Amino acid sequence: MNEFLEPGSFVRHPERPDWGLGQVQSVIGNRVTVNFEHAGKIVIDGSRVSLLPDPGPEG
Repeated sequence: MNEFLEPGSFVRHPERPDWGLGQVQSVIGNRVTVNFEHAGKIVIDGSRVSLLPDPGPEG
């Protein structure tokens, strides 16, 4: 579901656009830790939420 994720990847949460751009900090199994601009560090269950890839601030 989130196979493309690796530390440093930029993502957005499909149901929480207000969180802004997020950068993946770690991926351990289905646990994805993301640091979002407006929500801080959030641990997401990757088996339940499919994060959206984003080119990042320079993309």
